[in-house]
Amino acid sequence: MPKDFNYRGKTVEELQSMSMDEFIRLLPSRMRRSLRRGLSAEQRIILERLRRQSNKPLRTHARDMIILPEMIGRSIHVYTGKEFKEVNITEKMIGHYLGEYAISMTRVRHGRPGIGASRSSMYIPLK
Repeated sequence: MPKDFNYRGKTVEELQSMSMDEFIRLLPSRMRRSLRRGLSAEQRIILERLRRQSNKPLRTHARDMIILPEMIGRSIHVYTGKEFKEVNITEKMIGHYLGEYAISMTRVRHGRPGIGASRSSMYIPLK
């Protein structure tokens, strides 16, 4: 039997019925401070569009948006600096940043040096 999800002792339904101030008190200090200072204009627009739109995915550059309970079950495309990565929000993501789920760095894989990259590479056979 799967255990029901709780965030700091509250179920998802309780979190969604809370006011923003009550929810902010449950968050860790970094997120609590960020939300108490107010949402940026871009973050406000995201929340308004989430409340207005039904199930259409939302595209955003706001990687610093904190995932709130009302976002659960939605799909948001987060910009990585190169492309938009789809993030499907679940209840376990509450209190984290959107940018944590759309990694912006790719792993660097170094190959052989190209022709002319160094003095010794000028003599690499071309096969």
